[in-house]
Amino acid sequence: MSVIGMFMPTKEGGWSGTIRTLTIDAKLRFVPNDNRDSERAPAFKLYVGRSEVGAAWRERGGKKEYLSVRLDDPVLAAPVHAALFPAEDGQEAHLVWRRRETT
Repeated sequence: MSVIGMFMPTKEGGWSGTIRTLTIDAKLRFVPNDNRDSERAPAFKLYVGRSEVGAAWRERGGKKEYLSVRLDDPVLAAPVHAALFPAEDGQEAHLVWRRRETT
């Protein structure tokens, strides 16, 4: 797994930080989705500037809670799937990505 972003909590209950890869260098905000009309709706909408670029859903892996993240952009060949893992103290979070295995 590769860490592609570092995030800090916001006053609004979301996260703000930067994604950095070989081709991406963007400030990204996780904004709480206050208009969830179903249980399957994302918990957060993701923005770069004013453009919505993805969504995140709350998940649990064992005892650890994390966000399952999906980012998309017209320049990407396919959406990027990643996970945001908050630190134990909740003062920062790491966005990690792993290439999906193909069969």
